[in-house]
Amino acid sequence: GLSNVEFVRTGYRKNAVKVLHIRREVIHHHITELIADIQLTLKTHKDYLTGDNSDIIPTDTIKNTVHALAKLKGIKTIEGFAMDICEHFLTAFNHVTRVRVNIDEVPWKRLEKNGVEHTHASIHCPEAWQFCEVEQHLSMTPVVHNGIKDIKVLKTTLSGFESLYGTIFTTLTDAKDRFFCTSVYARWKTVKDTIIQKFAGPYDQVLVLDRIPQVTQTDFNFIGLSNKDEGYNSLDNPPGNITGTVCRKPRAKM
Repeated sequence: GLSNVEFVRTGYRKNAVKVLHIRREVIHHHITELIADIQLTLKTHKDYLTGDNSDIIPTDTIKNTVHALAKLKGIKTIEGFAMDICEHFLTAFNHVTRVRVNIDEVPWKRLEKNGVEHTHASIHCPEAWQFCEVEQHLSMTPVVHNGIKDIKVLKTTLSGFESLYGTIFTTLTDAKDRFFCTSVYARWKTVKDTIIQKFAGPYDQVLVLDRIPQVTQTDFNFIGLSNKDEGYNSLDNPPGNITGTVCRKPRAKM
């Protein structure tokens, strides 16, 4: 029966709120485009148990609030803006107990001509996406994570894989040289300096995830041509992951 179960955590969210913020300084324009997901947790569970929606803040209201905050407070950093969103919902509504905000920043950079930056023209340059994750509970300090993702790196040599651990099921042979293509995802917990009120390193923790797409040599034999390490096929789906977590060592006691 229901008396034997309880909610561990609840929440509902508005996904993919897109904001394009323009800051105009004399002749120079600065743009910040972001995509935000906002999740709220409320004090009661009556909407789950009885269908009572009287406490529900509509997701459309959440979307409009994000746009209004961008207008009222501006967007200096995506981390600061995420904290502004958390603070608003936790202070404006007495029945909101937790807010989680995930933001991806769209990678724009100023267009350059002959080494000179254009005053108001930008180019989409998706070398890497910056993101942040901010979660705050009522009357508690926000927890902030930053990261970068979708950094694609390709090495065409000096990436051997040898002396692997083999079993009776192993068919892979040693490769002294091979392609290595990876998409890097890095996420770290950010420590906020309460004196200077900005985010700064060093970082408490870094999590790196490498995704390795498979590269195979193209076969041209069917048209009578040889392939002298010139043509290759890459697969979209990565066959494996490499992960690593890096933590700061405890500081020596003086």
